[in-house]
Amino acid sequence: MPRGSPSRGRAWTAAAGTAVAAALWFAGGADLVWRLVAGPPDLGAVAFETLVRRTTANDALACPPGLCAASSDFPPPRLAMPAAELRRAFAAAIAAEPRLERVAADDAALTDRWVQRTRLMRFPDTIVARFVDLPDGRATLALYSRSQLGRDDFGVNRDRIARWLGRLEEAVASRDRPAAGTRPSATPPAAATGSR
Repeated sequence: MPRGSPSRGRAWTAAAGTAVAAALWFAGGADLVWRLVAGPPDLGAVAFETLVRRTTANDALACPPGLCAASSDFPPPRLAMPAAELRRAFAAAIAAEPRLERVAADDAALTDRWVQRTRLMRFPDTIVARFVDLPDGRATLALYSRSQLGRDDFGVNRDRIARWLGRLEEAVASRDRPAAGTRPSATPPAAATGSR
């Protein structure tokens, strides 16, 4: 190959870029590299009513009927509690999730947003939840998870939503079960308080 050829120039440029990326990786970590490559890890808020799903396979959605224009991957649960209480139960249910950071909270809109990173490469995903009161005294939520990097997430966002919804339902069910070693009283509540 002649000296100074375009192929050799591209090879040197690629090698230099790789060396710079490696230096940044070890100096500032993966978070710094991804921020330089793709921008801030938090992809921001979403309006569920007008949400348009991605054409790439790197997002997932759980949304109650009538709230989202986009098609939902999962039906979210309808739970016997107000939306504010559901929000607290959800936060407790996902509290043990690794590499998860809450980046925004809107108490008036009952909306929260998190960034969760993958274990090895620390790819950031943004997850948004909105908690909604229903007319029958129950509440539900809309939950949208999307990746910042790549065109295919290999099911990570779908798995996350399924896992988080499962943990929520498990937490609510265990809260509603009587404590171990106790039995529900056969005495009507009025009699139990001494009033008839």
